Amino acid sequence: MTSTPENTAGTAASTDAEAAAVVAEAEAVTEAEGVAVQAMAATAATYPVAPGYRLNVRSGPSSRSSLVRQLPYGARVAIRCQRSGERVKGPYGTSDIWDCIAPGQYVSDSYVRTGSDGLVAPRCAN
Repeated sequence: MTSTPENTAGTAASTDAEAAAVVAEAEAVTEAEGVAVQAMAATAATYPVAPGYRLNVRSGPSSRSSLVRQLPYGARVAIRCQRSGERVKGPYGTSDIWDCIAPGQYVSDSYVRTGSDGLVAPRCAN
């Protein structure tokens, strides 16, 4: 069977419609995933820093690590992961647990009210 211009045009239109449908579906999935990520972030647990403290944020799990910034009074933190480090005495006891609150940003768990003496988040990969 030979293709006529009408058959070729019909096939191209069909292929364009299918491609458009695939793109629309992919955009819908991407948008739904984005909404889900935003919802998870909005409901992520945050923990209060001990009252009366402006908590130092360090580049590593030690009070000797460089100071990155300081959290204000009344701050709350979302803990991404936790790792062992320098043992620190704070208002919530003595602990060697350090909370990673952002890439390269750590606070001593002994200044964060997590309600636990152990881990409340996954261990950091490194």
